[in-house]
Amino acid sequence: MSLEKWKKISSEKKFENYWWTYMLDKCIIPNGREYEYHYVHTGGSAMIIPVTNDGKFIMVKQYRYLNDFFSIEFPAGGVKDGQNPDEIARKELIEESGFDGTLKKIGIFNPFNGVTDEICHVYVAENLTKSDKEKKDESEEFEILHKTASEINLMIKNNETIDGMSMAAWAMYSTKFTD
Repeated sequence: MSLEKWKKISSEKKFENYWWTYMLDKCIIPNGREYEYHYVHTGGSAMIIPVTNDGKFIMVKQYRYLNDFFSIEFPAGGVKDGQNPDEIARKELIEESGFDGTLKKIGIFNPFNGVTDEICHVYVAENLTKSDKEKKDESEEFEILHKTASEINLMIKNNETIDGMSMAAWAMYSTKFTD
């Protein structure tokens, strides 16, 4: 048996806001029937794993309204359609951590492939220097954390409030840069 792609016959914006668009596509699925697929469209996201000169990792703790808890995450931000993820990664690194540095893209992933077409671009930031360009979004407030690799692994093991995108980025980083 070979798998077949679906064929899109139409796409309609149902609702749009600053961050995402609710879409409805009509498709022909492999059995020949028409099928409606509802999803969230975004321009993507950029997540940065900042590594300090002493080998610690900068994370941010922030309140997440939808789950009503404080989440521990790597700095990240949304990419709008037409924006360059590399530029957004640098902007978010500075805004959320207060540091700038050398960025290296290490990969991409889809954070929730049944619900969104979002692609998250993952970067490592090294050679960090304090930035004077720090400017936070008015809805964001952060506590800056410096964590060792062991502390991050322990947070994941103990099911602490580390977000899923950060865990995916950490898995990508860990398989590329640790034994």
